[in-house]
This record gives sequence, structure tokens and C-alpha cells, in this order.
Amino acid sequence: MLLRHTPKEIPERKALAINPAKTCQPIGAMYAALGIHGCLPYSHGSQGCCAYHRSTLTRHYKEPVSAATSSFTEGASVFGGQANLLQGINNIFTVYEPDVIAVHTTCLSETIGDDLPQIRKKAIMEGKIPEGKYVLGASTPSYSGSHVTGFSTMVKSMVEFSERTDKKNGKINIIPGWVEPSDMEEIKRMAQLTGVETIIFPDTSGVLNGPMTGKYKMFPDGGTTIEELKSTGDSIGTLALGEWCSAAAARELDKKCKVPCKGLDMPFGLQATDRFVDALRTIAGVSVSDELSFERGQLVDLITDMHQYFYKKKVAIAGDPDQVIAMVEFLVSIDMCPVHIVTGTPGKKFEKRIKELTEGMGIDVNVKAKGDLFLLHQWMKNEPVDLLICNSYGKYMARDEDVPLIRWGFPILDRQGHQYFPTVGYKGGLRLLEKILNALLDRKDRDDPETSFELVL
Repeated sequence: MLLRHTPKEIPERKALAINPAKTCQPIGAMYAALGIHGCLPYSHGSQGCCAYHRSTLTRHYKEPVSAATSSFTEGASVFGGQANLLQGINNIFTVYEPDVIAVHTTCLSETIGDDLPQIRKKAIMEGKIPEGKYVLGASTPSYSGSHVTGFSTMVKSMVEFSERTDKKNGKINIIPGWVEPSDMEEIKRMAQLTGVETIIFPDTSGVLNGPMTGKYKMFPDGGTTIEELKSTGDSIGTLALGEWCSAAAARELDKKCKVPCKGLDMPFGLQATDRFVDALRTIAGVSVSDELSFERGQLVDLITDMHQYFYKKKVAIAGDPDQVIAMVEFLVSIDMCPVHIVTGTPGKKFEKRIKELTEGMGIDVNVKAKGDLFLLHQWMKNEPVDLLICNSYGKYMARDEDVPLIRWGFPILDRQGHQYFPTVGYKGGLRLLEKILNALLDRKDRDDPETSFELVL
């Protein structure tokens, strides 16, 4: 089970991935769909695929994830799943009464060549979609891209709802990318403190981190409403947080409704959060609130007070490209040294951006897009690090190499709190630094000899 067989020698591998640093597109599409109020995700493929996608999200968020499936059998696999999807749409609107069905494809339906737009047109012609109800579609084959790609594709499909009336609503659209429900709450809170009205889509806050009320609701109160999605076409601007997760939807909205868009890094850490707050301030023509300035000062104070423990500590990171880029910038800004960096999502732009962010460190950096955790482990064997930042799959590498682990990203299957406590923004930066600092100081306490085992650090 553990990875002590991993060799230090690194042969060239072109066609083989070992412990991929990603999962499949439909999981991302399903997560994005849950950010629409009253939406039921629909997996157009086999029951097994849908069960895997649901269980992965459920294990990460510790919340029940409802989704439907076309339940392909041998016949649908050979002749196509149109009949299954048409029947499924009819059954779901009749029995569960969602506002939206968000259909995403799987390897099976993509390989047989099912045409979602054509099937949806047929469903409309046959009266299977009631008036005032909607069906979205996203092409998300698992044999290409990653869960990040699937998320981006489903969010782009949400732009279909947008309408332009030439009467601006004074709001800013924010496409937050794949972050935790708690992070989406924090993004909304920061915008409110700035005095900016926003439409965030998708928005899983209140859906996958809701309270226990003792009453079951098929569709939680959270999520972006259809009316909000429609009004995105009248917003004064769009902020896309993350090139891989959010930019495609922002550009599509600009193309369709002429809503100007601006791409930003996800607001992890000091500098990325500064740029996010400044963009809100500039677009809306407002001043930064005293409360946000106070929170920023707290983050700067912690960095200043604890800088000696961060200085020149080497870090290995695996995660999604948008998140990792912002994290690397944050670590470099506090004089830590991210030296081994992997994402499972394809994209040479990722490697170029990481090289730009780390070029001033004066040391060699290993970076790989469409990489895997096996390669990251080999890099760690050849050049040991002081800290590993990764999802739960990093615990095996951390144990084998005796390295502290910060669980961060997706999926986190063996710890709680990520869905409730944000890591974006200034408040989130404080939490990130606390986690990093505690991991480093716990290790220092463990390893220090008695002669330097200090009470006050």
C-alpha cells in the first residue's frame, strides 16, 4: 500500500501515468452543476460512473450528493443512449421537479457519439421539458482533460442562461473556479465589505456545507438561481478567478452579451488577494473598506512575526493548476521555496507561469503539467523537502519520506474542515499560514534535541 518501492531513478515515461494527480472530467462537471439552485446533475453513461463521481464528492464534502444517470446497458453502449436520456429527463422532471437538469457525458456516451444538443432539441419537441424548466449539456469525456476541464466546460454551458437587455444591473459577475463552498462564501463576504453587488456562479455555498436542520431537502437553499444567471448578461463586468476553471465562461459571456471580463489568479495569499480586491474596487468605482484593510494588516503581521520559520523551507506541491499557481506565488512571497510542483491537468502555460514565479529563488525548480504523484515522489527522493502540500493522496509520500503534510486541494478524504473554513482572501491566508506554521513547528518540536527544546518559539 505504501510507496517505499518508488525508485530514485527517473526514466522517461510518455504513455504511463502512475498515481495521477487528477481525476476525470465528469466529477468537475457534477460539482459545478451543484452550484446552480434547484439543479440535479445527470451523468449520461453507466450507473458505475455516476456512483463513482457521487461517492468521490460525498467523501470530500461529507454531504449527500444527488445525481441521476442514464444507466447504460449493452444496448445503449452499442446503439447510443438517446432513448435513455429522453426517458431520464421525463422521469426526473415528473418525480423530482428540479429547476435544471445539468447533463454531462462520460467516456461511454462520448465514444458512441451521442449528440447532447440534438437530444435536447428532441426532448423539447416531444414536450419532455416543462415550461420554465431547463436542460444544460456539457461534453466531458474522461479520456481527456481532468476534473478541472469538466468544471470549466459545465460553467461555460451556464452562460447559455445569460440575457442582455441593455439595462445594466450594476453588478459584477464572479466566476470563482473550483474552490471550496467556504471559499465561495468568503469571496462573497469580501465583495460585500467592498460595497459591491455580485453574481457568483457557480456557488456551492449552502449546498455542500449546509447546516443539519433535521429536515431533508432534495435541493438545498444555496446555489446561483436561474434569474441570477439570466441577469449576468447585464452586469458591468466579469472577474474570472483562474485561467483553467473560469476564463472560458467569462470569454463566452463577453462574446454573447458584451460583458467585459478580466482574468485573475485565485485569491490565495497576499498578492493575489490584493489584485482581486483592487479589481473589485476599480470596476465598481468604490474604495477598499477599513475592515478589509484591517484583515490585510493581520496577514502581513503574521508573515512578519513568523518569517524566520518560513525562510528557505523547501516545499513540494501537487494540485489543480489555478490553485497551485496562486499557492506558489504566496510561498515565494514569504521566502519559502516551492521546488517540486505537479498538476495532473494538461497545459504548458502552467509550466511557463510557475517558472516565471520561481525564477528569482536562485535554485532549480521541477515542474510538470499532466504529471503524476509517482514523479513528485521521485523528485522528493532525489531532493528532500521540508513540507508537502497536496490532497489526501499525498499522505503516503509524506509517511514514506517523513515529511509534514498540509492537506489542501481536491480530494481531501481523511480530514474535515475544508468545506467550512476558507483559505482564499486575507482571512484564508491567515488559516493557510497557521496550518503551514503549525506543521513546521510541530516537526521542529519533534526533532529538536533536549538542549534546544524550547517552550517559547
